[in-house]
Amino acid sequence: MTGGGSADFDAFYVATVRRIVLYLYAVSSDRSEAQDIAQEAFARAWQHWPKVSRYDDPEAWVRTVAWRLMANRWRGLRRRLTAQDRLGPTVEATAGPSPDRVAVMAALQQLPKPQRQVIALHYLLDMPVAGIAASIGVPVGTVKARLSRARTTLAGLLGEHDQEVDDVSSRS
Repeated sequence: MTGGGSADFDAFYVATVRRIVLYLYAVSSDRSEAQDIAQEAFARAWQHWPKVSRYDDPEAWVRTVAWRLMANRWRGLRRRLTAQDRLGPTVEATAGPSPDRVAVMAALQQLPKPQRQVIALHYLLDMPVAGIAASIGVPVGTVKARLSRARTTLAGLLGEHDQEVDDVSSRS
């Protein structure tokens, strides 16, 4: 991507925003949060667009900024949750997603953040292992190890979920 004008940024945004939001949603399991963080990351890209547009992969820059923004929000959330624990539980009523989606998102949340990140990049953004390694700044072997561990953990977690669903179905 070359140039630095508004039309270039608009085309970049339209071409990449869904992928960024999907990546963030897979990592955070909160669609609204994913959309908010993506918008903030793209706003920062816009602020630095003359420079960012000259990068080989401006989308990787936005993903990195979004990952850092999410990490900062998680730290803030931990502080808020600690404060809420002192105040007692709250009750929220919302319509929920499908049981399968809940199971997958719950399983993803049980993965360590680095494993969750590579799973999202590889399976949701279809990035090759080498591209992931370059994007997050780790060796290819590290990405492969994280993917392997994540797959094993997810298989166990989702296999347990399938068993629970089968148990419930057989009781009905």
